[in-house]
Amino acid sequence: MATKQRPDDGDTGVATETKKKESLKKPPLFRVVFHNDNYTTMEFVVFVLRSVFHKSESDAVAIMLSIHKTGMGVAGVYTKEIAETKLQKTHALAKEHEYPLKLSLEPEDP
Repeated sequence: MATKQRPDDGDTGVATETKKKESLKKPPLFRVVFHNDNYTTMEFVVFVLRSVFHKSESDAVAIMLSIHKTGMGVAGVYTKEIAETKLQKTHALAKEHEYPLKLSLEPEDP
């Protein structure tokens, strides 16, 4: 008895569905802003900018001078989670050293 063979038309009998590629949105970014006060030393601000924000000595001094002259300065722009972590680390260091250093987060304009 001979078996009847079907021609191979490439149909595997499996149904597939083509999905449109979803474009991923970039996460919103936030500026970490230092606010000037009359008690926190310039040296401590430079120390924090170097240790928490990984700034070079010259960048840290420039940011510190901007904070001192204008009342505030941006330490960096990060995703929300990273910005919040850096803010918390800085506040903990300031408290440990008994400084009233204040930071805030501001949304970065798109």
